[in-house]
Amino acid sequence: MHVLFVIDPLTSLRAYKDSSVAMMRALVARGHMLSVAHQGDLYIDEGTVKASATGIAMVENADLKGTAWWTERSAASDIELAEFDAVLMRKDPPFDMEYVYATHLLEYAEAQGARVFNSGSAIRNHPEKLAITEFADLTSPTLVTSDIKRLRAFHQKYLDVVAKPLDGMGGSGVFRLLEAEHNVGAILEMLTDNGKRTIMAQRYIPEILEGDKRILLIAGKPVPYALARIPLAGETRGNLAAGGRGVAQALSPRDLELARIVGPRLAARGLLLVGLDVIGDYVTEVNVTSPTCFVEITEQTGFDVAQHFAMALEQAVDS
Repeated sequence: MHVLFVIDPLTSLRAYKDSSVAMMRALVARGHMLSVAHQGDLYIDEGTVKASATGIAMVENADLKGTAWWTERSAASDIELAEFDAVLMRKDPPFDMEYVYATHLLEYAEAQGARVFNSGSAIRNHPEKLAITEFADLTSPTLVTSDIKRLRAFHQKYLDVVAKPLDGMGGSGVFRLLEAEHNVGAILEMLTDNGKRTIMAQRYIPEILEGDKRILLIAGKPVPYALARIPLAGETRGNLAAGGRGVAQALSPRDLELARIVGPRLAARGLLLVGLDVIGDYVTEVNVTSPTCFVEITEQTGFDVAQHFAMALEQAVDS
């Protein structure tokens, strides 16, 4: 296969822990060819979706903590997306309007015969925090609103609440509002920009102390191990970017149940890879843009997530 990665600049990636790099290495090991393009390299020319794509090759036995882990195989050239066997959308957030436009271009490319994973429409239609509302019976009580009075009432009802922006990542902007919090008003005013921005509030889940689990769903089925992101002492957030510690662990019966309910439904919509976030018994987020944790799970368990993904991609392209 010839696989195009739509991705951030390669020089910005920490290759030793980056899931996209792990995917690339697994695909090359299986005999496939790679090209890369940035989000801004996608364009429409007289109705046809194309990309200015650069061919790359992996450097054998490279130091992944350095920068010389890849080489240019061919100079950038303009190629129709439908000419690639697969297009992997691995651009990290922010999910801004440029990202939204890119999902439209990917969707148009699919109509022209391109095989895109995850599909443009599926990414766009599953905003990562809001997507959990489809599975309300699997989530902690949740409120989505910009109305400060509603948010205050929700806090008064549950007394221990987490409030967060809908477009945050890495735990940024997440606040725990305890019953005795004296700054509830100021925090809600800041998060909602005085009632002009929609946010999410959820009843606090105390099992966060045991970890915010990332369950990887590939082609609708779970990888047998999750990465539990365990918060620092005194922290509410388990995100690795916020200092959380990642510990791989086998899926629990409840994890498997959640994956069984959610996985096939999302896969049927063009989501080959999903990062399902679970705290305790509850789904807290559905990550569809560029789910991570491949390397951490592989290093700690020996289960090669990237190889598993590469095989699933081959099957998806052949289907």
